[in-house]
Amino acid sequence: MAKVSIVMGSDSDMPVMAQAADVLKKLGVEFEMTVISAHREPDIFFEYAKTAEARGVKVIIAGAGKAAHLPGMCAALFPMPVIGIPMKTSDLGGVDSLYSIVQMPSGVPVATVAIGGGTNAGILAAKILAVSDEALLGGVKEYSENLKNEVAEKAEKLDQIGYQEYLSQMKK
Repeated sequence: MAKVSIVMGSDSDMPVMAQAADVLKKLGVEFEMTVISAHREPDIFFEYAKTAEARGVKVIIAGAGKAAHLPGMCAALFPMPVIGIPMKTSDLGGVDSLYSIVQMPSGVPVATVAIGGGTNAGILAAKILAVSDEALLGGVKEYSENLKNEVAEKAEKLDQIGYQEYLSQMKK
């Protein structure tokens, strides 16, 4: 049974939403993923959001661009946490999406990550679930420790080879 549902308004959002899926997969969190337009198929969207709890979903990650109603509509219908990912747009660079998601009315909260923040949405969903799952909490801690170690390794490499060589290797 999926614990996290990843939903996007368009398949053009897939590269960002896949980042959330990759993190969840790495941490062993079951998820489902779909494309639903709250504007173009509201009946299907309402059914999806209203039945998510019965499907075992504990957190919804919803990505949307432009008017970005999908995360807020999920939050209006789903009684548990919703994480919104604003998508970068060609018109306003994603600021329009960010404002649409972050400016929810009182009583209908949506946790919002950065524009294009799929990885952070996946981590946040896992952290929410880890509140009541010790094994997952261990995985989240290990994930964070691995990030710390990666930074330390990069700093050590920079110290060893100097910034010009480091930069040269980054460009390859």
